[in-house]
Amino acid sequence: MSDLPMLGAEEEFHVVDLQTRRSAPQVDALMAQLDGAEFAPELQRSLVETNTPVCATLDDLRHHLKRLRSTLEGVAEPLGLGVVAAGTVPLADLSGDDISAGARYERMQHEYQLLVREQHICGAQVHVDVPDRDIAVQVVRRVAPYLPTLLAISASSPYWRGRDSGYASYRSMVWSRWPTAGPPGSVETAADYDAMVSELIASGTISDPGMVYFDIRPSAHLPTVELRVCDACPQVDDVVFIAGLFRALVGKAREDLEAGLPLPVSRHELLRAASWRAARSGLEGDLVDLSPDPRHPPTLVSPSILVSQLVDYLRPQLEKVGDWDQVLELSKATLARGSAAAGQRRAFGRRGELDDVVDSLLALTQGRVPAFEPRAAEPVTSELLGAYHTDSYDEAVSADGTVQAQYGFMFRALDRMGQRGMVAAEQSLHAEQRARGVTFRVGDGEPDRLFPLDLVPRILTADDWAGLTAGLAQRVRALEAFVRDVYGERTIVADAVVPAAVVDDAPGYSRLGKLFPSDAVRIAVAGIDLVRDSAEHWVVLEDNLRVPSGIGYSITSRRLIRSVMPDLEPPAGVVGLEAVPGQLKAALLSATKYDDPGHDEVALLTAGPMDSAYFEHKLLADRMGIPLVTPRDLQVAEDGVYLVEIGGRRRLSGLYRRLDERTLLTATGADQRLIGRAMCNAVARGKVALLNALGNGVGDDKLVYAYVPQMIGYYLGEQVLLAQVPTYPCVDPDRREEVFDRLDELVLKPVDGYGGQGIVIGPHADRDELADVAEAIRDNPAGWVAQDLVHLSTHPTFSGEKLEPRAVDLRAFVLQSRLGPQPHVEVLPAALSRMAPPGSMIVNSSRGGGAKDTWVLR
Repeated sequence: MSDLPMLGAEEEFHVVDLQTRRSAPQVDALMAQLDGAEFAPELQRSLVETNTPVCATLDDLRHHLKRLRSTLEGVAEPLGLGVVAAGTVPLADLSGDDISAGARYERMQHEYQLLVREQHICGAQVHVDVPDRDIAVQVVRRVAPYLPTLLAISASSPYWRGRDSGYASYRSMVWSRWPTAGPPGSVETAADYDAMVSELIASGTISDPGMVYFDIRPSAHLPTVELRVCDACPQVDDVVFIAGLFRALVGKAREDLEAGLPLPVSRHELLRAASWRAARSGLEGDLVDLSPDPRHPPTLVSPSILVSQLVDYLRPQLEKVGDWDQVLELSKATLARGSAAAGQRRAFGRRGELDDVVDSLLALTQGRVPAFEPRAAEPVTSELLGAYHTDSYDEAVSADGTVQAQYGFMFRALDRMGQRGMVAAEQSLHAEQRARGVTFRVGDGEPDRLFPLDLVPRILTADDWAGLTAGLAQRVRALEAFVRDVYGERTIVADAVVPAAVVDDAPGYSRLGKLFPSDAVRIAVAGIDLVRDSAEHWVVLEDNLRVPSGIGYSITSRRLIRSVMPDLEPPAGVVGLEAVPGQLKAALLSATKYDDPGHDEVALLTAGPMDSAYFEHKLLADRMGIPLVTPRDLQVAEDGVYLVEIGGRRRLSGLYRRLDERTLLTATGADQRLIGRAMCNAVARGKVALLNALGNGVGDDKLVYAYVPQMIGYYLGEQVLLAQVPTYPCVDPDRREEVFDRLDELVLKPVDGYGGQGIVIGPHADRDELADVAEAIRDNPAGWVAQDLVHLSTHPTFSGEKLEPRAVDLRAFVLQSRLGPQPHVEVLPAALSRMAPPGSMIVNSSRGGGAKDTWVLR
């Protein structure tokens, strides 16, 4: 094959009136001033096409794309017109018959009727040369399974006739109505292809070969392959990115053909289904992975994974033509900003004005940053909030019933859906959960249940998140220092900052904690639970330092909500979660010894399918690309811990522990021997890293919690950044008497309680409950703490019929890595909001609570 196949591109543009922002049938006025060799009218008189010269490099292609766009704008602007590169424009009149002149277009209008009037759509086409048309036909078949991914990258048409279509590429839905649109036909030679076209013409379905509108096709006259599936792209770089991928795909297909590899087996129906999913999702929802390996069925995967895998897969071909570095950088930029469809929804979300969408497209088409006129925010009311009322601080709805500014875009979208639309979305959500097995189990012996996820996401502004991040990092640094200290020199006890009894009697204290190397990171993953009782006031409710769950559910919640409600797009954008598994894996690898052979062999250690969070364990192991193992898969030897597999074993350098200490200590390994003590000894000898460390429970004890502010001052010498709930240890006689005096005002918690079990909320308890808890405290004062009641904020939650306020908390996840003398702290954007059932303040899923997708705004 040629070392540098040539390529070119055709782009279609909407002509819009700069005053009304509506499509304008004025292409004749433009064509009167344009060179016919590079510009041409399209079927509709509101569309114009450009054709680049044949190019050798992506830089050449970019230059010509920009040049032709600039020329169009230079001609259009004096006429009061603009040009937009997008699959659709929001405001278009489909009632007229403004088609371009010519017998072919007139014949099409007569034959296809309304279908022609609907063609206010624009695509981007890429051409790559091949040696001959026989090879072109073979290339078409081999490239076809990858086209849905290219469509998703290009998706830029969410709006149709003034409404959000719910699709990222509605253009492809309109285009698919042509009788020859869709995946290519099952032919293998140029002669077969030409015979198929002749039969279509003879059938009267089409009138000429140019009306074969397959997603990819061989040219009718030239030895080139034409990519036709993509939307027109507002940003030139997206066209260049797609062109680079397409040229590499053509190169890979030619190599496979020369190597004698068989054609991929791809069902026509499945190709159409994958294209539909790409049109629905863009880069914001899951896509279908059509693996060429017949042993792997089609699966739904994150767009970031699928696009990154495609780029890596094509690396040899990209390097051969000198495109690797550029395509890699373009892929990162595209995934970071998301699809053009999402960008348009962000523009609309600012004020709910489609004019803002058109203005942003006009700017992006010419490579300019959209500039919006600031306008005072107007209170937004919602029809869905007619009966909404709460006595607590509500994060989305003001006391007067208006929507908080950051939620304006969301309620405009929810109002468009209405109650019936939300019911349908909830049904779709549950169907997707069942298909993906998104379940959890409340307790042993209980059946798996669907993970209780609400439709309405929770928003954290960038300012909120910045403040929380600093406070969370500080808290985990202090807790890490405390756990190291109490299993080491115990200076905090010696200096009487924390009483010895508080440490020694803590249910989570374990002598096994002393076995860990003094410089090991003990808290690799922390889950910190917070609540807020006003717009400005967050407080820490609880620390989770053993095996905190929720990261995987946070990632899954984002994928599910994006899938069923893709038109929810905040103006500022949302911090993505695609990098989270990589960040988690990096934290695990940092605990291993880089100089040792196999330092990157780490695994996730689970109790197995009986664990309530097993779904999350599988998800995280898969996303990190590491094995998921149980104790029965492991063997501890003198020189380390081994994963025993069929045909051999391999040594592991680290284990991400997701089972509790008791389960580990009583488990048997692959050799049928108890494995827990042996593993602890391997950790002590530095033969394996175990994260999180055993004994961490001493740091998240409910009594120890009361001393965290003192830890921050003692270890860090800093002022506390995040408040916590005032806590009264009942073991203290003075505090105990105060607790008895205020039983009906306080929240009473057993020190060894878990998952909300045993908690008594004084103001909500009756006399008998208060008497019982008072007796329990007298019998075992060291087993109880009391806290002031915090009035949890509420958040709109869809109950199946209406929106109602539910109390919410937030579990934030903090990673620590061993990068130098002090652990490196990183707060993940994958936070999990949990909501209480109606009338309750306890958010735990075991007590009927649920969860929300949590959006950290950019």
